[in-house]
Amino acid sequence: MADVLTMKEAHKSLKVWKYTWTPLDKGYTDKTLYINLDKNEIEEKAVPTLMKEKFIGGKGYGLRLLWNATKPDTKWNDPENEINISSGPIGGITQYSGTGKSICVSISPQTDIPIDSNVGGHFGPFLKFSGFDALEIQGKAKKDVMIFIDGVNHQIEIFEAPQEPIDSHVLAETLHEMYSDDEKDRKNVSVVSAGTAADHSLIGMLNFSFFDPKRKMVRLKQAGRGGIGTVFRDKKIKAIIAKIPGVKGNLNNVVDLAPIMERGKRFNREMRELDDSQAEMRSKGTAHLTNVMNDYDLLPVHNFKFGSHKDAEKIHSEVYKERFTQGMPDGCWIGCNMSCAKGVDNYLLRTGPYAGDTVLVEGPEYETASSLGSIMGIFNPDFTIESNFYCDTYGICTITWGTIMGFVMECYENGILNEERTGGLKLNFGNADHAMDLLHLLAKGEGFGKIAGQGVRKMKDLFIANGWGDPQFINDIGMENKGLEYSQYVSKESLAQQGGYAMTNKGPQHDEAWLIFMDMVNNQIPTFEDKAEALHYFPMFRTWFGLVGLCKLPWNDVEPENNAETDEPAKVPEHVDNYVTIYKAVTGKDFDKHEMIRMSERVYNFQRIFNIRRGYGLRQHDAQPYRAAGPVTVEEYVSRQDRYDGQLKDILKVNIEGKTTEEKVAILRKYKEEQYEKLLDAVYLRRGWTSNGVPKVEHLQHLGMDLPELIEIIKPLQ
Repeated sequence: MADVLTMKEAHKSLKVWKYTWTPLDKGYTDKTLYINLDKNEIEEKAVPTLMKEKFIGGKGYGLRLLWNATKPDTKWNDPENEINISSGPIGGITQYSGTGKSICVSISPQTDIPIDSNVGGHFGPFLKFSGFDALEIQGKAKKDVMIFIDGVNHQIEIFEAPQEPIDSHVLAETLHEMYSDDEKDRKNVSVVSAGTAADHSLIGMLNFSFFDPKRKMVRLKQAGRGGIGTVFRDKKIKAIIAKIPGVKGNLNNVVDLAPIMERGKRFNREMRELDDSQAEMRSKGTAHLTNVMNDYDLLPVHNFKFGSHKDAEKIHSEVYKERFTQGMPDGCWIGCNMSCAKGVDNYLLRTGPYAGDTVLVEGPEYETASSLGSIMGIFNPDFTIESNFYCDTYGICTITWGTIMGFVMECYENGILNEERTGGLKLNFGNADHAMDLLHLLAKGEGFGKIAGQGVRKMKDLFIANGWGDPQFINDIGMENKGLEYSQYVSKESLAQQGGYAMTNKGPQHDEAWLIFMDMVNNQIPTFEDKAEALHYFPMFRTWFGLVGLCKLPWNDVEPENNAETDEPAKVPEHVDNYVTIYKAVTGKDFDKHEMIRMSERVYNFQRIFNIRRGYGLRQHDAQPYRAAGPVTVEEYVSRQDRYDGQLKDILKVNIEGKTTEEKVAILRKYKEEQYEKLLDAVYLRRGWTSNGVPKVEHLQHLGMDLPELIEIIKPLQ
């Protein structure tokens, strides 16, 4: 406690602003909190009627505020770039699982376009309960500062904070202790932070904390994608703290609590009775997918070259189940019954600045089991768990880092990189020791770690400019689109998933569409029109979660008993109806499943036009690296020769007798690239866009989204 008091005494208050708190009404406060760190300015803004009607909350609010605050040429490290955090009208209710999400929005250091990243933890709901639907941070501080949102005494303070540690696991514990009245009060504090690696890279992420009363420890959830943590540290923010008096039954002041409670009880029963046979979320979290993906040849191995590996049994979900602490209510928001936020308790660290410490490690989740494992050809749970911990506390997205490492290792094995270029590191597939060394170098901003921390796109440009390898090969194996690294599924045999990755507005993240099983395994969407319909509906449906404050996992990871008997089982219609019912019960607005999609379309098209405003957002920007579609190398082709030979013979009617493998690779590539172009045409048509990927004026009119500032941008491109 003495150290905490010493740290607090070193704070220099720069601004204190008191506000009048008003309770939420129907899920909204109708106020946002604006903070400018250049001027130490704090103000409350009323939410305009148009913003509430068209942008709903969450991602929508974040994008709208960012649009208004920036110019078309604003750079990620310009003071006017913002970090915006918002939940949504459903966010923070405690009677249905998965309602603690918020969305962070900023101009990305990696992509130069808006990035949106969803995150759990308690900060999003606590921000609402403190009186604000969104937090908007602009400007840059001169020295490290912290922002305290005091929802108890209703004041906001900005202060210099010179002594607190940077890395998230120690900083969050420190601040929970510093701002709690006693042990019981620690659950009423939440902290947003990054870490030392975010100071030295473009791939920094944000950690959102919550106090786990069973473990009596502070835990972290991550807003991982796109480098928002880098923006956070560039603005000299060390942390944002929110504190509230506590959480009770109906802080959202919903219109009708009864139907929310009824649907919540129904879902809780499904979790109790069906989870063990369907997804095992309560015992394994999303790590249950590791062996499933390997079985279906979808687990990224060696930089997405392969989809399975003989050593994958070493990272089987049962292995992680043994590591995870069982019997804990592992939810990252109050009232969530999925218990999927698994953790490894009392883990002894072997490397890095915290070697010898015993820590709580969050996860790993499936994405991390792949990104910090199989994608590097490393099938060692201890490497994955330890690097998971360090990525989190350093403020580095595990998905991004894993895909970077897959690219680096393949470049090393092909002579594009060597020990001279890596500073003595042997970065071949499977080299866990040197992979860990590189992670620690990244956190210090030293050596090749600083280069790797720039991301795949900038590394590709550097390697090509230096003449280190064949440009086509480097571009083919660099798994990024729009500057964002691919998340962890092999999409080669699912054309729909290729679109689900590369057609995203922000870059290839699976939260927009995961269509592999519908497309590849179950063959439910065989035609281009079917695929286009799926790539219209599911991205729009999933966008809605980010508008209202919901986690997607309760939607389809556990399904009702009779779901397979419904007309559209992939949509899980009973759960869709749950969300319609809950939205109506929270807001009192007339609403159905069709308006849900239209809501999302408005924001989705807005984000597309935001990209266009910044010089992106066209067909050329939806291009994918060829590794996402098919075999780049002879080695890849031979590894699945029966499959690929069969495609040439059965689909293309090619006589492969006498053809070299190189010739077959080239024929298959031409076909797969043509298929993807046809998919783009079909999806753009279904979405109401031109053949160049620009939303049509009449489509915006149909959606009621024909705002003058949008029409001005797209009209010349029609």
